[in-house]
Amino acid sequence: MGGRRRRKGLNENKENMKKRSKSIEPSSTSTIDPYSSRFNIQNLAFDNYYKEQRIVTSQQWDSFLNLLRTPLPSSFRINSNTQFSQDIRSQLENDFVHSLRFQSVEEDDVDPVIPLPWYPENFAWQSKFSRMQLRKNQSLTRFHEFLKLQSEIGNITRQEAVSMVPPLFLDIHSNHFVLDMCAAPGSKTFQLLEIIHKSTEAGSLPDGMVIANDLDIQRCNLLIHQAKRLCTSNLIVTSHEAQNFPGCFLNRNYDAMEPDQNIDQLLFDRVLCDVPCSGDGTLRKAPELWRKWNTGTGNGLHNLQVLIVVRGLSLLKVGGRLVYSTCSMNPIENEAVVAEVLRRSGGSVELVDVSSELPQLIRRPGLKKWKVSDKGLWLVSCKDVPKSHRTVILPSMFPAGGSYQDAVGIGDDTTGDANGNSEDVQAVENPVMHEFTEEVSDFPLEHCMRLVPHDQNTGAFFIAVLQKVSPLPAFQVRPRKEVDNQHVEPAGQRNEHAQELQINLSESKHKEVSEAVSGANMNDNEPNAADSEVSPVTCEEGDSNGPQEPHDVENIAKITPGNRKLQSRGKWRGIDPVVFFKDEVIINSIKAFYGIDEKFPFDGHLVTRNSDTSHVKRIYYVSKSVKDVLELNFSVGQQLKITSVGLKIFERQTSLAGISASCAFRISSEGLPLVLPHITKQILRASPIDFKHLLQYRAVKFADFVDAEFGERAANLMPGCCVIVLGEGNRAPTKTLEVDKSTIAIGCWKGGATLTLMVTELDRQELLERFLTRLDTEKDSMHGSNLSDNTEDDVLHSNGKDDVEANGC
Repeated sequence: MGGRRRRKGLNENKENMKKRSKSIEPSSTSTIDPYSSRFNIQNLAFDNYYKEQRIVTSQQWDSFLNLLRTPLPSSFRINSNTQFSQDIRSQLENDFVHSLRFQSVEEDDVDPVIPLPWYPENFAWQSKFSRMQLRKNQSLTRFHEFLKLQSEIGNITRQEAVSMVPPLFLDIHSNHFVLDMCAAPGSKTFQLLEIIHKSTEAGSLPDGMVIANDLDIQRCNLLIHQAKRLCTSNLIVTSHEAQNFPGCFLNRNYDAMEPDQNIDQLLFDRVLCDVPCSGDGTLRKAPELWRKWNTGTGNGLHNLQVLIVVRGLSLLKVGGRLVYSTCSMNPIENEAVVAEVLRRSGGSVELVDVSSELPQLIRRPGLKKWKVSDKGLWLVSCKDVPKSHRTVILPSMFPAGGSYQDAVGIGDDTTGDANGNSEDVQAVENPVMHEFTEEVSDFPLEHCMRLVPHDQNTGAFFIAVLQKVSPLPAFQVRPRKEVDNQHVEPAGQRNEHAQELQINLSESKHKEVSEAVSGANMNDNEPNAADSEVSPVTCEEGDSNGPQEPHDVENIAKITPGNRKLQSRGKWRGIDPVVFFKDEVIINSIKAFYGIDEKFPFDGHLVTRNSDTSHVKRIYYVSKSVKDVLELNFSVGQQLKITSVGLKIFERQTSLAGISASCAFRISSEGLPLVLPHITKQILRASPIDFKHLLQYRAVKFADFVDAEFGERAANLMPGCCVIVLGEGNRAPTKTLEVDKSTIAIGCWKGGATLTLMVTELDRQELLERFLTRLDTEKDSMHGSNLSDNTEDDVLHSNGKDDVEANGC
């Protein structure tokens, strides 16, 4: 938490330094002055480097650079799976678009908030205001509070616009197994899960799943917090080095296998490699990076990025798709990485042309040629690299690749000066451009995508889509040093069928890698300006969570895990074990108390994080796909270091207000939507006015319900947890409740004389607001159709709003 406190104090100091006017700041060049007064947004080395790399034309350079020096507009994405996604979109389209336009005093033609034209179904939006403007300007308070509340509840995700792009090119289906290799803080993971869940019905689960991985445990906690807002049982969060993610191969007798047996190796249909990078595409939201920028960071991360993609491809099924992305503009981290991976794949991997997909997204083709620079020394071929630089500048960084073998580099035969310095070192200290014929890559790198800021007023991003068309070339297994002696694989259980790529270890242990990764995967939304050196960032929104754990440079070069010993269950240091919950007494009591029908699968789908199952406080539910992966993981000796798994569905709560319950476990708010269609007991339908009163007052006596019959039925429930479903008008209850994704239900506690609401305060406020908005809409519609004779609705609308205002909701 120390890192978070430092960042909070740093941000507060920055905000106090900023002088702001009372009116909304324009999004044009007039925002440069207060922005530049707080940060040094000049870096001559940056200008020289990217002018030479020609990522934009000379005619566009000024537009590119000027926009790069302005604050980034805020953007967000609506969770398409939330019950209120349509309501939120309508509120943006019909309320904020107009109200913010009237509040703006600017005379430009830019709408204050617009849907991103390339994102499906208008579920992603961009405001012309920066996050600082939203926080500080009083005229934007209502919009800012709306964004904060919806984000905390999980209805929206604050995410940079270009960061939303990579998952859209994965072509994910609901039955796919997806690996997010560098996932924290989790915005893209959230997207992946949304797509997986999109076509499922209420009470059912998709056949696919997502494994979200991040090396740092504290960043994993941030990822878990993000994912919990989606309430999914199809997610596993792990903590491994991405370049060494376990293969989990189980060596079985294939001739004896039954057709319906579970998986024997963890392979994926889709892989997202949003790798750690130098992050200079985030300069608009992290302007402190201007003063830190140098070529060494990108050079130092290049080999690690290659290793991560190589490992991702080895875990990808033939026919599967991998998306590689960075928030860097540097071709050494982008095109050079893709070219090297294609070289090593031997034709088993293809670069996919996706130029026809998302046609409204403005993108530029990848570069076919570029140069390599280090401390002012410019090179166009690995044959020209001085021996003194061969631990820093690798052959794979050049468009044509190559090898140092038999090459005579610049300055190889130099003599030392009076101080013992060689001439080639002196040349490096003075910027030099050596004139050689530029190399051009043979690969179709124009199929890669570059997103630059001035095309659509965004940050910068790079994306490449790779498809595995055949097994990868095999390589000879090499010994490796173990990071954690508790993380071991079964001896002799490597998969000879899983082909992998040859990785050159001799060129990976160099100074820049060690320096660049010393800060681990830092978030690109608000990089830690207190750090003395630029650390790699991952291209997500959110906050970094605490101090980062340094990488061991010896481990950067490691390849696929070799032979390991079996690990006993639950021995990952600092991580709670994952245990299948099989206590039939408790399970049967839950089934009987709530009348859960036999269509809802329990067997093998319940897990806990407590090895002592007699003292379990929380029970989690996992999908069939996650269940299969967990069983495989146990079979191979728990190679996966799991930090989070499953959806919390039942939680122990023996009493409330002194009333004991016959069932010790209540249904959690997260798990209620999943189990709701299968409950036949302890469930009632309430009229809108009684449902509203529960939300408003939190606790209502049985005798005080407007519908006396409902109050009587509530009094007859068994003490303990119960579920109240929003009904329609005076409609009588039925034995079987029809439930779909639009059904609104809440958990309550049935006590001796009252029903008490069991949801968080934020959820209660949001649900009450959405509920009243819907009632207003329905009332207007009914009056327009001359159907205002519904006396109960009239009573609700005449009295209900006064009650809400009186209670401050």
